[in-house]
Amino acid sequence: QEQLVESGGGLVQAGDSLRLSCTASVRTVSDYQMAWFRQAPGKERDFVATIWRTGITTVYGDSVKGRFTISRDNTKNTISLRMNSLKPEDTAVYYCAAYSGYGRDLYRRSSYDYWGQGTQVTVSS
Repeated sequence: QEQLVESGGGLVQAGDSLRLSCTASVRTVSDYQMAWFRQAPGKERDFVATIWRTGITTVYGDSVKGRFTISRDNTKNTISLRMNSLKPEDTAVYYCAAYSGYGRDLYRRSSYDYWGQGTQVTVSS
């Protein structure tokens, strides 16, 4: 059973940057379609970004496009989410997710087989 562990969350001010990381413990991250989702209090868990197995193709949710960057480091078996120009509305628990299949809807949380425990990001105004 794959285990994903996130790190890097914290409390920052609006306009600051933060970097989240997610490490897989069983297989290499390049074996999976990897993604970040986030869930604010009282809201659904929403898609943030995903990266293909090639590590080249990425897709972002509209609310983070141009501010967030997803990347992969094969030497550390880690994916990262670099978040710039943070806004109070970015406040949420951020989750790393992975699935090993193909052809699923990448924007749906039900497509992903494995999840991390989440890391809190709080952006003050």
